[in-house]
Amino acid sequence: MNTQLLCHGAWRALLLGTLMLSVPTAARAEVFQVSDIRVEGLRRIAPGTVFNYLPIQVGDTVADEATGGLIRALYQTGFFDDVQIKRDGSVLVIAVRERPAIAEIKISGNRDIETKALESALADIGLKEGRVFNRSVLDRIEQELEQQYFARGKYGVLVQSVVSPLERNRVAINIEVIEGLTARIKQINLIGNQDFTTDELRELFELGPTQWNSFYSKNDQYSKQKLAGDLETLRSFYLDRGYIKFDIKSTQVSISPDKKDIYVTVTIDEGEPFKISDIKLAGAPSVPAEQIFPLIHLKRGELFSRKLTTESAERISNLLGDEGYAFANVNTIPEINEDKHEVAVTFFVDAGKRVYVRRVEMNGNTRTRDEVLRREMRQLETAWFSSDLVRKSRERLQRLGYFEDVTIETPAVPGSADQVDVDVTVKEKPAGNLAAGIGFSQSDGILFNASITQNNFLGSGKRVAAAFNNSSSTTLYQFGYTNPYYTVDGISRGFNLSYRETDYDELVGADYSTNVGLASMNFGLPMTDTSRAGLGLSYQYTEFTAGESDISKRFIENNGTTFDDFLLTANYTSDTRDKALFPTRGALRTIQAELALPGSDLEYYKLSYNEQLYIPLTSRFIFSLSANLGYGDGYGDTQNLPFFENFYAGGPHSVRGWRANSLGPRDVSNDDPIGGNLKLAGSIELFAPAPVGGEFEKTLRLGAFFDFGSVWSSDDVTGLDLDGVDFADLRYSTGLSLTWLSPVGALSLSFAVPLNEEEGDDTQVFQFGFGQTF
Repeated sequence: MNTQLLCHGAWRALLLGTLMLSVPTAARAEVFQVSDIRVEGLRRIAPGTVFNYLPIQVGDTVADEATGGLIRALYQTGFFDDVQIKRDGSVLVIAVRERPAIAEIKISGNRDIETKALESALADIGLKEGRVFNRSVLDRIEQELEQQYFARGKYGVLVQSVVSPLERNRVAINIEVIEGLTARIKQINLIGNQDFTTDELRELFELGPTQWNSFYSKNDQYSKQKLAGDLETLRSFYLDRGYIKFDIKSTQVSISPDKKDIYVTVTIDEGEPFKISDIKLAGAPSVPAEQIFPLIHLKRGELFSRKLTTESAERISNLLGDEGYAFANVNTIPEINEDKHEVAVTFFVDAGKRVYVRRVEMNGNTRTRDEVLRREMRQLETAWFSSDLVRKSRERLQRLGYFEDVTIETPAVPGSADQVDVDVTVKEKPAGNLAAGIGFSQSDGILFNASITQNNFLGSGKRVAAAFNNSSSTTLYQFGYTNPYYTVDGISRGFNLSYRETDYDELVGADYSTNVGLASMNFGLPMTDTSRAGLGLSYQYTEFTAGESDISKRFIENNGTTFDDFLLTANYTSDTRDKALFPTRGALRTIQAELALPGSDLEYYKLSYNEQLYIPLTSRFIFSLSANLGYGDGYGDTQNLPFFENFYAGGPHSVRGWRANSLGPRDVSNDDPIGGNLKLAGSIELFAPAPVGGEFEKTLRLGAFFDFGSVWSSDDVTGLDLDGVDFADLRYSTGLSLTWLSPVGALSLSFAVPLNEEEGDDTQVFQFGFGQTF
């Protein structure tokens, strides 16, 4: 026969190989030289692809029994359902049947896991439109998808896949997910605890039975990862109280037959509490022991604490890093005396060699000049390495606002045991910002703004900005320039030109208006890495227009309508917040003073203090305190603070629940609010991310607040028989707030309930603003 069938399918190749082993070699070996290779049955796959996987080439001498390896090589590609090897004379014939291609994939029934996320995961493991269909891959995906739902507490999930054949050797895959109900934790049982009550230990667990806030906290939804975290918290609780031998014997998780309730049982062995018998220092610290021992917050005779031990080791390591020992290693070695229930703790310190910095390299700054980055560096070349200075350098670069990300690596110099390089890599943001927007607030009405800002002008670190803002009450034109490094020591210098038209009748209700032109120059001096002092000098031209109110007319009679004033300003700012938007810790404090210099048409001064404090209570809840104090008065020929320089209170930015700027003294002729020269306002608020997932958790924030505040006239500012200062006039409100950083601007909402509303107050329970935040 010219054509001899050698094998049909992989199983036949194995059978043939077995038979060959049982026949003498001389009887079964037939060798021929391959003059050509022909592939039959290909539709989508190119012949070249097949040839790349073949272990045989034209001209090779082949024995019949070698075809088994050839079949296995082609099957392992995953492209074929069937492979046959034939011989036509000296021509090797390979007949294949291709696996079908995936024409479409449909996923239905999934609610907990987004379709896009599923499609991306399927594509990563080879199940994608246009790819070769492999049934084993689909089976594995079904199992993995079930595990994903199990992790979300949906143990009744059912995943069904239907593969439908199509023309041209293609298939359509329909994956249907029946999620079922989420199983809830019914009970957590603890067995073996004696020194601590079960209720006390259950409080440590994030997981637990359904409570009133479970819809938000999700504490009743079982998760293997959450349980592992709770068990580690339990372990830390005991180890921090001296129970060195504490052990979790077993953890059992069972589910009810209807797959709706979950029971968790944890069996523990508490052991006995151990006290510290001795604290020792060993190794080669390279710094005096007198500097190290104060960093160890353990005491002889007290219970052992893993937390305090770990923190002490970290403090020692940080001290050594600050002293130049970049590769210091600190290990704690407990010596346990089980008979006396005591433990001796030894801190073994290996400081290694002291290291200094060879070079500081800048990478990724394609627009920003090297000098802009280098002047922020606190770790310098040829100096001893300091981990604290490296950390401060990174923080200062991040606060510039020029970069999306800043990373600093300190690789050792090859061939040197006492040198490192400091490699700074930045990812730059766009150099400029051109913005235009429309917003609305209840106090200012429709807001229109346009601005162009270059925070890093030509890569020099200088800031240039021009802006135009317009609302029903205010029109503003402004141009500013700031050089943050006017001197090499970091003293900044800036210039500002602005013109503002304000209709107070629209803004606060009092019937008058002002047109103010301002030209100023300011200097800033860095005090610390997080604080700065400033000094400025301004010329201000004010044109005052009176309305129908008596207060505005009286002011013109006493002072005129146009004023040329020279203002001296001073300020101090401390900012330790972790971020500007939605901070979670730190504080922003500002003290500001403004003085109209002697010889000005109006002689007065203003002082103000603002503070915002953020304290993290848990990973989700942030406690916030804010305070705003202001005082101003006249001097020389100006008896009182000009009333259009008054402070105001009420509204979304101070005391929510009252109309903006409506609190405090009023004009007796028309009952319009006129503000005051003394202000006190504050807020206590609890923030939390909204109970939603995805990106909204980062851009949506809820708050529960208590506001208070008001303004007063400390003396007879207007001659209208005002009452002066009485802190019983403070107004209070409480309510809920929501802020959303939407793609087109910030949306702020509040629902406030006034607690001590009095007759004549202008309250406003629901308040909102678009384009600004509270």
